[in-house]
Amino acid sequence: MVGNLLLRGMLVGVLAGLICFVFLKIAGEPSVDRAIAFEAQMDEAKEKAPMPGMSMPGKEPQEQEELVSRPVQAGIGLFTGVMVYNAAFGGLFALVFALAYGRMGALGPRTIAALLAAMGFVAVYLVPSIKYPANPPSVGAPETIGMRTALYFAMIAISLAAMIAASMLHRRLLLRFGIWDATLIAGSAYLIVMIVVSLLLPSVNEVPEQFPAVVLWQFRVASLTAQLLMWSTIGLAFGRVAEQILPAKRSALGVAVRT
Repeated sequence: MVGNLLLRGMLVGVLAGLICFVFLKIAGEPSVDRAIAFEAQMDEAKEKAPMPGMSMPGKEPQEQEELVSRPVQAGIGLFTGVMVYNAAFGGLFALVFALAYGRMGALGPRTIAALLAAMGFVAVYLVPSIKYPANPPSVGAPETIGMRTALYFAMIAISLAAMIAASMLHRRLLLRFGIWDATLIAGSAYLIVMIVVSLLLPSVNEVPEQFPAVVLWQFRVASLTAQLLMWSTIGLAFGRVAEQILPAKRSALGVAVRT
């Protein structure tokens, strides 16, 4: 059953990838182009500026040969990256679903998939992005890429661990306090942990003062929307396809138990 769910999860991820690619091509790439144009203007201004203590103007800017052209990046490059990313998340989602199914009470496949998708969106993207929001390609110093990447993935790992711990706490409190109070307590515990972690981790703000605020806003909104599309599509579509195989297996198990 797990292999069947894994295959369906990856196919659902491919569907989510197609939706995200169309959206990013229309709504995301324009802000990336503007960010790259801003970076080019800043580099050109730096190269043309006179050196300190010299009256001579700087050297003429030298064009650097692109390893991958911008049309390729915005076309097949974007398509490949989005499809691989979404298919991988679809497969991981299927594995998590297979682990959670049967451990979340009498909830059906659609409900479980929707809940897992909502929790995944919050833990993997929404909360980490509040501390370390997405930035266009031209934002950030090259020498701090390693540090910024490590901090971002540390935030994701801690958020996931806190979400899992909150889910386990919710199960323990369910019989004693009921679903509503147990949800409030577990959710509050998750928020408190993530607020403390967010305050302890160092902040990173490398957005240039001259960078257009509108471009930054558009890029971050496009990134947020793409993630929301991915998680929503995977959660809703996977619940539908999983429902087609799980009820039959459950009824078959029930017959075996009765016999």
